[in-house]
Amino acid sequence: MDTERCREFVVLAQTCNYLQAADQLFISQSSLSKHIKALERELGVELFNRTTRRVQLTEHGRVFLPFARKLAATAHDAEVAMANTTDNERRIIGIGSIPVMVPYGITEVLHCFERDHPNVRLRLTEGEADYLKDLLRKRQLDLAFIREWDGSTDLEDGDNEFAATDYTDDRLAAVLPSGHPLAMRPSVKLGELANEEFLLLPQGTVMDALIMDACAVDGFVPEVRYRGTRAENIIDLVGRGMGVSLLMRKPAAYLARSAVSVVDIENPIVTKIRVYRLRDRDPNKDVRDFLNSLHLRVS
Repeated sequence: MDTERCREFVVLAQTCNYLQAADQLFISQSSLSKHIKALERELGVELFNRTTRRVQLTEHGRVFLPFARKLAATAHDAEVAMANTTDNERRIIGIGSIPVMVPYGITEVLHCFERDHPNVRLRLTEGEADYLKDLLRKRQLDLAFIREWDGSTDLEDGDNEFAATDYTDDRLAAVLPSGHPLAMRPSVKLGELANEEFLLLPQGTVMDALIMDACAVDGFVPEVRYRGTRAENIIDLVGRGMGVSLLMRKPAAYLARSAVSVVDIENPIVTKIRVYRLRDRDPNKDVRDFLNSLHLRVS
């Protein structure tokens, strides 16, 4: 009997909901449904009464539940014992990330996971959202930290091929020279910067699309004096009075120095960083362990 199917049965019995159970197990609903049906065929009984929204245990399911819990627990204990006693060859997880990692604690997460899982090695790739999604589709990555915002193509609007786990969020901020008339304000309206010269990240990035849309809503097109890939260069130029910028608050605050002020934008423009994976690719145990480590960190 497949002990992993027993574990999935236990989770579904606890949640009585395929979507919630699938999310906890980091597999698709269709995979979970197939696995439960396979278990029922093996046992020769129905374990659940199915309705449109919820499932309930049958009498056979209630009888089987304590045995399934024992089988799943024993299998877990065996996996832990083998991991603790066997010097296995290092296993690889391919992880992608947006270029800005340190201010969001991503590098710390990666380091801590490798420290706690010495038999797993993380292979890292940096890039913009579209590039990382393409690598996921090609199965060259297992997971990717990707930035989303309301105006981007997100999971609800079309990326149904992906599932995602929330990691953190951030908001757009103005980066101003410390002597700027608006620098001491707690917040500014985006339109108040309409006549400034801007120092921005490159075109074609999520940040550029977000900023251009936000400025359009406030009725202006920013006059861009400089575009560069490195936020520290942009912030240094702002500090030298060569223009203003719009960046996410956490990396801006991380890189800021006394010559600049980081000021919130009124009517906050929020982005989320989520960990993407292919919905139809069931993660292995190492990938599930990584996702679980994120859940423990952010909960």
